[in-house]
Amino acid sequence: MTGTIELLAPARDAATAIAAILAGADAVYIGAERFGARQAASNPISAIKKAADFAHQFYARVYVTLNTLLYDRELASAEKMIHEFYEIGVDGLIIQDAGLLELDLPPIPLIASTQMHNNTPEKVKFWQDVGFSRVILDRELTLAEIRRIRSLVAVELECFIHGALCVGVSGQCYMSYALGGRSGNRGQCAQPCRRLYSVRDEQGKMITQDRHLLSLKDLNLAAHLEDLIDAGVNSFKIEGRLKDVPYVVNTVAFYRRTLDAILEKKGLKRASSGCVRLDFKPDPAKTFNRGFTDYGLTGEIAAFGSIETPKSLGEFIGVVHTVHKTYVTLDRPHDLHNADGICFFDQNRNLSGTTVNRVEGDKIYPLRMQGLQPDRQIYRNYDHLFCRNLEAGAAHRKLRLSILLRETDDGLILIGTDEDANTAQVNISGPKQPAAKKDTARQTISTQLSRIGNTIFDCPLVSLETKDVYFLPASVLNAARRDLVRRLIEIRQSNRPSQKGGHLKNNVPFPQKNLSFTGNVLNSKAETFYRRHGVETIAPAAESGLDLSGKVVMTTKYCLRRQLGLCKRPASKIPASPLVLLDETGREYRIIFHCGKCAMDVIL
Repeated sequence: MTGTIELLAPARDAATAIAAILAGADAVYIGAERFGARQAASNPISAIKKAADFAHQFYARVYVTLNTLLYDRELASAEKMIHEFYEIGVDGLIIQDAGLLELDLPPIPLIASTQMHNNTPEKVKFWQDVGFSRVILDRELTLAEIRRIRSLVAVELECFIHGALCVGVSGQCYMSYALGGRSGNRGQCAQPCRRLYSVRDEQGKMITQDRHLLSLKDLNLAAHLEDLIDAGVNSFKIEGRLKDVPYVVNTVAFYRRTLDAILEKKGLKRASSGCVRLDFKPDPAKTFNRGFTDYGLTGEIAAFGSIETPKSLGEFIGVVHTVHKTYVTLDRPHDLHNADGICFFDQNRNLSGTTVNRVEGDKIYPLRMQGLQPDRQIYRNYDHLFCRNLEAGAAHRKLRLSILLRETDDGLILIGTDEDANTAQVNISGPKQPAAKKDTARQTISTQLSRIGNTIFDCPLVSLETKDVYFLPASVLNAARRDLVRRLIEIRQSNRPSQKGGHLKNNVPFPQKNLSFTGNVLNSKAETFYRRHGVETIAPAAESGLDLSGKVVMTTKYCLRRQLGLCKRPASKIPASPLVLLDETGREYRIIFHCGKCAMDVIL
C-alpha cells in the first residue's frame, strides 16, 4: 500500500468540522441543507463554505453528503445544490441515488455511499468504471473480502472504523419505512432497531422478553488499522454526524495518535498537513458508546448486540461496595467528580442513572440513591470535566514554518517555508545598520519573527544568513512577518492539491440484470441510468409506496440465535428453524436464518 491515508471525521455543523480538523482529521463529511442521510444534521451553503475554508488551510478536505434517494420533483434542486458545492470548493460529493448521474453535474469528485450496498468486487468496479473517485465499503465486509475487492479495483476505498452500527445492511433496511413511512434511505430513520422486542419460537414458546434485541454495540477497529491499510483501504471513517463536539474531538484525537504511529512505522503519509497538540488524553470510552465490537472484521462471528440498552454506557468505574443513606463507596479507586453522570442496570435489567452531587474521599454522593445496591456495576456515561475541557478547545493544530533572514546586495530578505515546501518572501528595505549589541539584536530578530501564535503556523526555527547582525526595529520585523504570513497563506491556497472528478457516461454493464425494490430506484433518471447499463427489469423503490407486507425489511449479518446463545451450528449450511420477533405493540416479524453465512432476514 502506498500513498496517503485519510482519517475522516463526521461534522454536524461548521463548528464541529473545525473542531475535528483541529483534533487531527484529514477530512470531514458534512450534511447539506437537504437530501442528507441524517436529516437532523443539515447545513446551509454558508456553513459548508466556512468549514471548507478552514479545512483547506491544512490541505484537509470537506465532503458533502447528498446520499438519500430522490423523487423526480427533487432532482432539479439537487442539481443546483451540487453546482453550489463545487463553486465553494467542496472536495467531494457522497451520493446514493444513481439518478444524479444523469444530471448536468460539475466535475466534482463522486463518492459512492455505503447506502449503495458496496459489498462485491463487481459492484465496486462498476462504480469505478462510471467515474466514481471513491467507494465506501459495506460495514459487513471482512478483511478477506476487502482484500479481494482491492485486488480487482484501483478506486479509492473508504471504510468505517468507529461509531454506531446499523444492524441492517446499509441501503437495504426498510423496517422504519414499513412501520411508519419514515425511510432511512430518505434520511428519516425512526431507529426501530433500538426499541424493545421479545422473541419466541414457532411453537409459541417465549425465549426472551422486553430486550433491545436488534440493538448493536458500537464499532471500534482501532486494533485493526494496520490490517486495513494492508488490505488496501485509503480512508478511515468515523461515524457520527449527530454527535457533539466532545465526542468528535475525543474520537478523532484517539485515532489520529493510533494511526500516526502506524504510518510512521510503514513509511506512509497522512492526507493533510499540520501538527496536533492535545491538552487531554483521548479515550473512546469517555464519550458516547454502547460497548465496542469489531463486527466480525476478521471473520470471527461473535455476539455483537447491545441488547440490554441502546443508550451510552460510557466507561466502567467499579462495583458498589457499601451503600449508606446519602452516599455509596466502590470496590476500587476512582476519579469521579461533581456533575459526572453515572449509570447502572437495576434489578429488572433496565438502565438507570443519576448525577454525582459531590465526592468526598471514597464517598460518592449521588443526586438519587434509588436502585444503588451492593454489587451494582457502575459506569460513567458523562465525564463533566473531560467534556468541558474538550468543548473549551483542548486540541490545537499548527503548520510547521521555518523563517530565514538572508542578506542580499541590496538589503535583507525574509523567506518563509512551510512543511509542504510552499515558500514566500518579503524584502526589508532600508540601510543595513550593524547592531551595537549583537546578542540582543539577534534575540530580538528571533523573538519578533517567531511571534506567530495567532496564525495557523508554528515557527520553531528562525535562521540568519547575514554577514553581520543588523539592528532592525521591532516594528519593521513585525510588519515583515505579517506580510510574509499573508503571502504564504495565499501561496498555500494556490498550491492546494485538488482533484477533479465526475461521471463517465458509458454503457459499462451493471453486475445485475434484474433489480427488485432493494435496487432503490425511486426516480426516472435512476431508471434511465440502470437501463443504459444493461439492467432489464427494474422494480420501483419501497419509497414509491410499495406494500412491504411479507417482504424482507431487513437483512443483517447479526445473528439473534448466536446473541442469545441458541446457535448450535455455526458452520452448518442447514438453516436453523425460524423465530418470531414481537415488538412493543405486538406486531410480529418472521426471522429466517442463513446458517453458514451467519446472517438473518427480518420479514414483515
